[in-house]
Amino acid sequence: MRTINFLFFMLLPVCGSSAAAERWFDQPVVELGNQLFQQHCAACHGSEAEGTKNWKQPDANGNYPPPPLNGSAHAWHHPLPQLARSIKAGGIKLGGVMPPFGDRLSNPEILAVIAYFQSKWPDEIYRTWHERFMQ
Repeated sequence: MRTINFLFFMLLPVCGSSAAAERWFDQPVVELGNQLFQQHCAACHGSEAEGTKNWKQPDANGNYPPPPLNGSAHAWHHPLPQLARSIKAGGIKLGGVMPPFGDRLSNPEILAVIAYFQSKWPDEIYRTWHERFMQ
């Protein structure tokens, strides 16, 4: 957890607190995140982080399909360390089906994946997330 927090602040650009919608990441991080997302996440969450069509309805086994990560579902309700922990540890221990990626992605790569899908969030959603968790 401390490593993720440290790396987050290492990637955090210096910006004024008045620009609440200014993103914590820059374009090179998003580009890396896009490559990693396409390789590790897109098969389930969609290439544009759009998730599956009926993500709110459990399948025949009682499992919920992968949700959108593009700001139209609940990912923006979670702080950055929790998003990183979810990717690193997966959801199996919590009764979900998402595998852990901590053995395949480094902490900076996990942050890049988050930057990619957060880049899809509309400004209003990002601003709300930023005000809730980054101030």
